Amino acid sequence: MEILTRVHAKNLVAWARTRPEVVVLSADLTSSTEVDLFRDTYPDRFFSMGMTEQNMLSMAGGLAREGFYPFVHTFAVFIYRRALDQLAMSVAYPNLPVRLFGFLPGILTPGGATHQAIEDVAVVRALPNMTVLETGDATDVESVLDVAQAVPGPVYVRTLRGEIPRLFPQTEPMQLGQARVLSEGDDMLLVTSGICTEEALRLVPLLRRRGLSVGHLHVTTLKPMRDPTVVEAAARARLGVITMENHTVVGGLGSAVAELLTEQGVAKRIVRLGLRDTFAHGASPRHLMREYGIDAMALAAAVERLTGERFGIREEELAAVRIEVASPESKAEAL
Repeated sequence: MEILTRVHAKNLVAWARTRPEVVVLSADLTSSTEVDLFRDTYPDRFFSMGMTEQNMLSMAGGLAREGFYPFVHTFAVFIYRRALDQLAMSVAYPNLPVRLFGFLPGILTPGGATHQAIEDVAVVRALPNMTVLETGDATDVESVLDVAQAVPGPVYVRTLRGEIPRLFPQTEPMQLGQARVLSEGDDMLLVTSGICTEEALRLVPLLRRRGLSVGHLHVTTLKPMRDPTVVEAAARARLGVITMENHTVVGGLGSAVAELLTEQGVAKRIVRLGLRDTFAHGASPRHLMREYGIDAMALAAAVERLTGERFGIREEELAAVRIEVASPESKAEAL
């Protein structure tokens, strides 16, 4: 598996070269959100706002009214918890083209409850006019700029930083409102987003070798959720659907899929994997994924519950986990 570093940093600088109307705002987390390279390359188009997220969102709205495309960068948790009123009134209500990049979504940070954006999708997708996207690999990160920029209103992106795997070919970029079909099958459907897709990819081949026909979709558009691919794949799934997300099960991917299938009259059992009405504590992402039931072994247990069969999958059978390297570039702010 190819592992890339600082994908957003390099891609944003190249992408914005011919787009002088694109400006970047940071709230005292410039290097931690990989926009230090943009700052150094286009200093006249970069605004360091300090630890004033509310002001940053209001200023982004003002810049958008003047014809600019503000790209807001901070940790995900600070966009919707600290500045929700400004996000709603200065950005979403006037339906302005502000692009909000939220880093360290879910349990990707060891910083505990104050830094873990575990309910951001539920909150932000409830705001009128908002589009909500999530990246799951380097190809998603590289192509999300084009997807977000094509949306006339505000866009919230749960994104990745640092060392990122390339799971999908560069020739197959993210598409707005269209899930990636990773495998097809008629026994059950697996719908994943963000970092959970990589975990699911470790398990699916083992299930298929044990005779289970598994459909697997990687969802990058969390709102609007009206993808016919999801509806059609769920309708074919004989036993039901499992959703898996780096988020609480309330209001996120699982809720969005359940709403869509209900509206379309697709009556299928749905098992939702995610945090279960709880805050998380501080630890490594790998540990937290295991503890809160969003890793490959938790998924294997959910498959057994849904199918009523025992597959006997052991940890040592799973594809090797990526090694998470603690490099000199690791940021203390993640804590």
